[in-house]
Amino acid sequence: MAAPTIQAQKATQRRALLKARQGMPVRISQEKSARICQHLQAWPIFAQSRLTLAYCSFRGEPDLSPLLQQQRSWGLPRCEGKALIWHRWYPTCSWPLRPGTYGIIEPDPASPVVEPYKVDLILVPCLACDVNGYRLGYGGGFYDRMLGQSDWADKTTIGVVFEYARLPQVPAEAWDIPLDGVCTESGLFLRTGT
Repeated sequence: MAAPTIQAQKATQRRALLKARQGMPVRISQEKSARICQHLQAWPIFAQSRLTLAYCSFRGEPDLSPLLQQQRSWGLPRCEGKALIWHRWYPTCSWPLRPGTYGIIEPDPASPVVEPYKVDLILVPCLACDVNGYRLGYGGGFYDRMLGQSDWADKTTIGVVFEYARLPQVPAEAWDIPLDGVCTESGLFLRTGT
């Protein structure tokens, strides 16, 4: 019998990880999310970041809203076709956040677009991330396409997952781009050589 393809391995792992995340009690998820935010906030790279790209939690992802309440420059994604369009956002801005294409909370299309050269740090949502920085996303390839572009190549990238999803290895393909590290409720783990 032939070994499963990388795509089949990823699909199986996605289902198991989504089921585990959706089974986590809300109180536990909130406590773990708060610890993730504390680890990020204590990290000097985060403190020094002029503009940080983040996300609005969706389907039980670690919730970064405690960080997003800080008066600093944020970028939040909006899905457009197969691309992520990043918009400037801060807690007191007049542009509303609203459900977008996939039901994910997104910035208003009229809000200012992020200029990549101003971005220092990207907090990347994942289903899982391994010790080598490879992430397992939802399968749409949005972040892989983005991080493969020269405008984003030199940015510090941190996967954000719960500790159970920080794995020794996730299936990776030739085009997968490793992140610089992963942050969980247990701490911030940078990839060797980063």
